[in-house]
Parts: sequence; C-alpha cells; structure tokens
Amino acid sequence: MRALHPAPMHDTTIAAIASPPGVGAVALIRISGPDAAGIASRVFAGRRPSEWIPRQQHWGRFVGAEGESIDEGLLTYFPGPGSFTGEDVVEIACHGGILVTRRLLEALFHAGAEPAEPGAFSQRAFLNGKIDLTQAEAIMDLISAQTDLAIRAAGQQLAGTLGSEIESIRKDLIALLAHVEAYIDFPEEDIEPDSVELLAGSMDQMLGRLDHLLATADQGRILREGIRTVICGPPNAGKSSLLNRLLGFDRAIVSDQAGTTRDTIEEFINLKGIPLRLVDTAGIREGAGEIEREGIERTRAQIAGAELILHVVDASESRAMVEEIAPPSASRLVLVLNKADLPRHPDWADAEGVPISCLETGSIEGFRQHLYDLLSAGTGLGSANLTAINARHQACLKNARRDLADAKRLLEQGESPEFVASSLHAALGAVGEVIGRTDIEEILGEIFSRFCIGK
Repeated sequence: MRALHPAPMHDTTIAAIASPPGVGAVALIRISGPDAAGIASRVFAGRRPSEWIPRQQHWGRFVGAEGESIDEGLLTYFPGPGSFTGEDVVEIACHGGILVTRRLLEALFHAGAEPAEPGAFSQRAFLNGKIDLTQAEAIMDLISAQTDLAIRAAGQQLAGTLGSEIESIRKDLIALLAHVEAYIDFPEEDIEPDSVELLAGSMDQMLGRLDHLLATADQGRILREGIRTVICGPPNAGKSSLLNRLLGFDRAIVSDQAGTTRDTIEEFINLKGIPLRLVDTAGIREGAGEIEREGIERTRAQIAGAELILHVVDASESRAMVEEIAPPSASRLVLVLNKADLPRHPDWADAEGVPISCLETGSIEGFRQHLYDLLSAGTGLGSANLTAINARHQACLKNARRDLADAKRLLEQGESPEFVASSLHAALGAVGEVIGRTDIEEILGEIFSRFCIGK
C-alpha cells in the first residue's frame, strides 16, 4: 500500500476558463504548472514576473500572438507550493465576453499552455497532496449544492472533516495490525486471552465508528439528489394547487375539470435546506378515458418509486371515491386534508392527516413546517453534524466493515494470526481508498470526469 502522491509536480502547464460559459462582467482564466508565470507573462503587457507580488492583483493589457490587444484586466500570481494545486498558478480576471475569453485562452495556448481536462486542477491538487479525495469530491458537491444544508455539508467535507475521521480510523487500523503482526513475527508466542479481549474491543470501537459514517449515506444522497416526493390523490383534490403553492409560482394548470393533469410534472423546492423533488401526478379514479388511464398508470409508477407521498384529498367531500394508497415499505405517507376552509365531511372526522387550505398562505406555511419537522427528524438533517458520505465512500466503508468484522471473528475463534492480519490488511485498504491513501489510479478518472473544465 502507498499514498497516491507519486509525482508532486507535472511537466506540463495547463490553462482553462474557470468561470461559467456565457456573457458576464468578469471571467476567470486559470493557469497551473511549472511554466505558469512564463506563459502568462507572454500575454500580459504589464509588470514582468520578477515584479509580481504573490497574491496581489496587477493591472495590465492582455495581448495576442502578434502583439494585438485583446483586453485589459487583472493578473494574480500564486507561487507553488502555496497554491490550490501545489504548483505555480496564475489567475487572469478579464471581461466576461465569450469571444474575449476564447481569444485570451487561445493566446495562452499559443504561448505554451495545454488545454485542461475536466477536473484537472483539482486532480493536481490531490496528486500534489494539497487535498484528499473526499475534499476533491466536496468541491463538486459545493458547486452543485442547491440548499444551505448541502452547502454546509460540502463545506465541512471540504474543510477535511470526513477525511480527518477516515485518516484517524486508518491510523488505528495500522496500530491494530502492528499488534497482530507482532505475533506473526514471534510464532512461539500465542495470543493471550487478555490480548484477544483487548484487540477485539478495539475492533468493536472501529466497527462502531464505521457504522456511524455509514449511517450518514442517506443524508448524503438526499442532499445531493433530493427526496423524491409524489403528490397524488383523486381528481380535483387540489394536487396541482398544492404544487403551485409549495413552489411559489403557477407551474401546473389548475382547473375544476377532472383529469386536467395527464402527465407527471417534476420540480425542485428547498424546504428549509432539505431538497425535495416534487412530482405532481394525474388524479386516480375509475372510469377514466384511455389517455387519462395512461396518466394514472404513470402515477402508480411514481408512487412505487417515491420516498415521500403526499396523498391529497378533498376533506369537504365524501371518502367513498378516494382510493387508498399503499406506499412502498421505504416510503413515508402524509395524508393531506385539503380545502380546510370548507366544512369537513363527516367521513374525514377521525382521519389522521394534516388539514390545509391552498387558499390560505398561513396554512401552506404550517404545512411546510410540518414536512420539515417530519423529514429533519427522520433523516437526521436537522443535526449540527452534517458529515454525509457518498455512494463511493459507502461502498468502500461497507467493504472495510465486512473485512474488519471477519478479522474480529477469526481472532475470537482462535484462528492463526496470519488470517486475522489478512482481513485487517483488506479493511485497511478499503478505508484508505476513501481518501486516496492506496493504489487507486483506476478510480481517479471516474471521480474527476464529473468536474467542470477549469475546476
């Protein structure tokens, strides 16, 4: 096993536009590599590199290969290793026109820079030991975050919270493995019963820490993807009205005519930091026409894949025409008793549901609070600690837990220390894979390919 930091520096110097494509007041172009200062100086008609004060902006003109003026702007120099990538980095702030940034980037390529691949800057930061893999992934999570909670979770991971915990577990595994291998080096010494108890206790503690991290997988998935929330119920119950009120604008057509919604409508909302993917569906009823029946089938398919179901009914009408919803075992179901501004029908007198009126703003706000209380308690997203692993972390930690549990079982059964050590080595490799402290070149391309160019 080795740390995946084989070559602290690259021979090539890369450049890319680091700001989003399009027209804006300012654009940012990033250059990183051993010749970053030299390449930047060939397009910067201002102070020479020897006059650049690190981390201070310098104003000047940017010119093309023939000396023609392209733009005026600011240049900032970050000498390595005290930069994000660990290499010499130059950042150019120019005007945000599509053509001007393209021409300036072409001038940098003509001056000797190479185009950066997606994620190349973050990958260099990882390979140069500036960040671990969890921090690299947190950059993309931060960029794509859609709620304050998602930003906070990504920020904690970017600050190294998850990486520090993984590294702590890894060091404890190394210490445990050293104890076991000491018995291998001295085969005449059997592992004493009290030593077995001590080692097994240490393994139990580490299993608990792994379980704690694995328990955050759902939080991470929710923050990254949102909770799939299906709004369903009979026609004219107010499903589309509820969608519009939760969104804050008219997204779905609302009509007194039954069967207005024929297909599903999907939108995203931020529920006090918890992301919800709302799906408005066709009303479920008997005797529908062919097109409406297709919509109802799609509704049933959405219910089958839902994590949260909002079953909306008109509480002022009889319960007889309302079809009961059987939620999947992994789903939560909330009965929404709509039209609370009207007298409630006796059929719903004892119903355990949440009364609302889509005509009353206070009622909708109360419903939003009810959903937040329900989801924050059920997902743990209301807690201060938002360490949230992703699917890759989860797979690695599950493997580590399995191998560590095998090592504990073999130890307690009195098996040879070589077998115990083998399982501990496997657990150590799986834990190290989370932060890149092992030989994992094959996964780097997959991780960094999801990045934007210039990141």
